[in-house]
Amino acid sequence: MEGLDVNAGFWLDRPVLVTGGTGLVGSWLVRRLVEAQAEVTCLVRDWVPRSEFVRARLVERVNVVRGDVRDQATLERLLGENEIVTVIHLAAQTIVTVANRNPVSTFETNVAGTWALLEACRRSPKVSEIVVASSDKAYGNQEVLPYTEKTALQGVHPYDVSKSCADLIAHAYAHTYGLPVTITRCGNFFGGGDLNWNRIVPGTIRSVLRGQRPVIRSDGRFVRDYFYVEDGALAYMLLAESLAAGVVHKGDAWNFSNEEPIDVVTLVSRLCRLMQTELEPEILNQAANEIPRQSLSAAKAREALGWRPQFSLDDGLQRTVAWYRAFFAEQSL
Repeated sequence: MEGLDVNAGFWLDRPVLVTGGTGLVGSWLVRRLVEAQAEVTCLVRDWVPRSEFVRARLVERVNVVRGDVRDQATLERLLGENEIVTVIHLAAQTIVTVANRNPVSTFETNVAGTWALLEACRRSPKVSEIVVASSDKAYGNQEVLPYTEKTALQGVHPYDVSKSCADLIAHAYAHTYGLPVTITRCGNFFGGGDLNWNRIVPGTIRSVLRGQRPVIRSDGRFVRDYFYVEDGALAYMLLAESLAAGVVHKGDAWNFSNEEPIDVVTLVSRLCRLMQTELEPEILNQAANEIPRQSLSAAKAREALGWRPQFSLDDGLQRTVAWYRAFFAEQSL
């Protein structure tokens, strides 16, 4: 892959903690960190055998601590015993429909988990960079798009509020305690390894591979930025490097996006074209408590960090389809 890449010398033997390492973004981030020869520790709550983290045998190349991100004592122990320098906090409950049904568990993981981690970092003198994953959902429903980093955080529904709160807590720790925290706000991640089938990309691919019509829960007109997961992993690493270099200041927030907002029906049509199927989607129009239109400006990251996505939307979709073809072929053996 040409273009922007990680600073391998920065990561060599660097003690790094990744929370949420078994998740979609976490698995690809761990892969990149391992390739850069970082000394990676992952906090793992639930064992997910089909995750890319396990499937690609990344679990065998990192230190694993079993525990919950809300457990501050466990966090302080692993930060101290593993002499962690860089923390990348991805652990979260990320499904909007789950948050609507189970708001308390979402708030506990996304909000309490964030303050527990940041408080543990505050008590750990070796920690020098912390990247906290927020979301474009933290901005809520806005009349003016695209969102910039100066757009107010105003989540309304449970998932959006959980990300707004976690984002503000990260700001509080940076500005009150001088904690070296920076924040990412990304669009909807997609890529191989996403096992949440009610998300539109993996759900559509699975349906087509099974010869079934793809299902769209909404009316199909919701507009989102879809952001390929490998670009996300590179963005997190670049941000940590930039924080260490003083290019990024404590408390800074950064949007990352390919800046190509697209509605759900068009996205499904692209996937169907790539998969060479004429199956028509089934539109349920059942989605509730979701933001109708979202898009991000990544101008700040482009101008200040020299960042740009390495994959177009179609490139990312092609790589994602290939991953799921291999995945389901393995499952049928």
